[in-house]
Amino acid sequence: MKRISIIFVFAMLLCTVFSQNKQLPLYKNATKPIEKRVNDLVLRMTLEEKVMQLNQYTLGRNDNKNNIEDVLKQKPAELGSVIYFNNDPKLRNEVQRQSIEKSRLGIPMIFGYDVIHGYRTVYPIPLAQACSWNPELAQKASAVAAQEARMSGVDWTFSPMIDVARDGRWGRVAEGYGEDSYTNAVFCVAAVKGYQGDNMADNKKIAACLKHYVGYGASEGGRDYVFTEVSPQTLWDTYMLPYQEGVKAGAATLMSSFNDISGIPGSANHYTMTEVLKKRWKHDGFVVSDWGSIVQLIAQGVAVDRKDAALKAFKAGVTMDMMNGCYDKYLVELVKKGEISKKELDDAVKRVLRVKFRLGLFENPYTPQTTEKERFLLPVSLKIAEQLAEESMVLLKNENNTLPLKAHSKIAVVGPLAKSKWHLLGSWAAHGNTDDVISIYDGLEAELGKDSQLLYAEGCGFDGNDTSKFAEALKTAATSDVVVVCLGEKKDWSGENASRSTLALPEIQEKLVVELKKAGKPIILLLSNGRPLELNRLEPLVDAMVEIWQPGIMTGKAVAGILSGRVNPSGKLAITFPYSTGQVPIYYNQRKSARPHQGKYQDIQNTPLYEFGYGLSYTTFEYGDIKANSQKVKKGDKLVVEIPVTNTGDRDGMETVHWFIADPVCSISRPVKELKYFEKKSLAKGEIRMFSFEIDINRDFSFVDESGNRFVEPGDFYVIVKDKKIKIELTD
Repeated sequence: MKRISIIFVFAMLLCTVFSQNKQLPLYKNATKPIEKRVNDLVLRMTLEEKVMQLNQYTLGRNDNKNNIEDVLKQKPAELGSVIYFNNDPKLRNEVQRQSIEKSRLGIPMIFGYDVIHGYRTVYPIPLAQACSWNPELAQKASAVAAQEARMSGVDWTFSPMIDVARDGRWGRVAEGYGEDSYTNAVFCVAAVKGYQGDNMADNKKIAACLKHYVGYGASEGGRDYVFTEVSPQTLWDTYMLPYQEGVKAGAATLMSSFNDISGIPGSANHYTMTEVLKKRWKHDGFVVSDWGSIVQLIAQGVAVDRKDAALKAFKAGVTMDMMNGCYDKYLVELVKKGEISKKELDDAVKRVLRVKFRLGLFENPYTPQTTEKERFLLPVSLKIAEQLAEESMVLLKNENNTLPLKAHSKIAVVGPLAKSKWHLLGSWAAHGNTDDVISIYDGLEAELGKDSQLLYAEGCGFDGNDTSKFAEALKTAATSDVVVVCLGEKKDWSGENASRSTLALPEIQEKLVVELKKAGKPIILLLSNGRPLELNRLEPLVDAMVEIWQPGIMTGKAVAGILSGRVNPSGKLAITFPYSTGQVPIYYNQRKSARPHQGKYQDIQNTPLYEFGYGLSYTTFEYGDIKANSQKVKKGDKLVVEIPVTNTGDRDGMETVHWFIADPVCSISRPVKELKYFEKKSLAKGEIRMFSFEIDINRDFSFVDESGNRFVEPGDFYVIVKDKKIKIELTD
């Protein structure tokens, strides 16, 4: 009888669920396929409801739950999205409740935010992450950022930024992964996987957004927002690859760029957004404008007024209007007049709804209430932050094995960044808090304080002409055994709208090092910055130099680990450090010159100070010869090349092997060499490990033409690692 009763109750429950599902509109039925739900919902929507889904406002800058009535009046219940500046789930839920309960169809909003390199647990800037050459670790960091953001009310991040950038004067080099297309593509995929996981509806995952589509990194003269001259050939062989790979990885959204691409702005570019992204790559998510990039079509000279800007951006493929006030004001009129078709509008709305369904917002529109302790700075998150900071730092110089530090009794810690916390977070630090940051000084004191005495002097400010603290700094250095001088950039000296005419540090910082040199003590220079620097005057003055970038909240612990020798540095540059700003643009894969023996600068050296892929270790690595399982191949073949690497020093260490290919003769001129693969491995002292590259001939030997079509031509190719290379003959 008991079993019969249980079966009866279970059957009744099934009937109830079935009955409820029959009564639900199809779009609210979670058992139905997403595409059917999307189509059903669009059929039910009015023109005005559709248009509102394509608009994004802001929330949380000056808003809180105490002025919620005023907030709700400013946010239409039918609104598609907000940028959520707050981190309080309660405020988000109150606004979301209006969308669910006060709108006719109950369509949830999507809450976006710039989560670029961490939410509260702030990681190294993306440029630094690329220098780790550890995409798996970067993926873990993105997953932590997603967890903290989603639990705080954010569903969608405007990241990763994958603009290939070769001019360090452009402040936004800090936000991308350096000068190489392939590197940006690999870290892009890692970020997308970290943010989105296998299921965006997971309550610890968020939707990714590839930005800025496309060519923004070609900023002319390093000046933000300006015209970029990008030929169709360069568009495809330099800038498109990271976006293509990000779309393949399932990125939910993209952001259109500010820049004018050879006469057609990114936010009015039908070719890139519709012909390529939607039609060729079959991307079924949506494109959001950058902040104000639609209305800025007027300033760029391609739109007469805001209505014209709305029309041109929408027809080109911009789905959602971020803070332009163009779509909400003019799209209804444009549709009624027939300038935008119902089919075009419906396609745009479906793209937005599709992402919302995939995020699970229709089933779970609200963010569960949790404490900050449950969300932020979890032990595993801090461990990832520490490791990523360690692996991102690049040892640039180490004369006479100055590092790691020996048993010094007195260590002078000098410079404007020695005790700074705020500036170590870097640009776009989300909800980063200085209270969470371990400063360089505090990290060194915790690591070395038991055996050494730390002496501090500020020395100078970040800029200006005040040398009044030089004397104290020199006295401190003179009474110490070694000097650690901490120089670099303020937090806001890189990032958006942070173009600079020179890569040199302010003169006051360089003068401080000249002054400290008078003490006659070994100098270790730590550099914290968001771009490559001009270091030709500083390099001769110091005994060791470490590029620590802007490493985030675990700065001090990571720096201390490297200086003490607890951590063996393994970072390698993902962007070239020029000898002089005058060399810019300078990058590793420039095309061949018509006169290689001429055309050089007459007043400075023509090689960079530190090239792409450069980075020292406390141990030494010896590379053997490259071996291939065949040196004659055909199209469609696979090929394996290997190189043995030996740790010949007396410390364990990690080494990254970069595999390049070179095609000496091609119908379209190719760069002198192109990175195709990299691999990072740990090697114990004395250990020999084999690094290998499985080459797909059609993928790795091919090039791309101005239409984005890949081709491979017979001839000689070279596979290159450092100064080693092997010739591979490709036959018909």
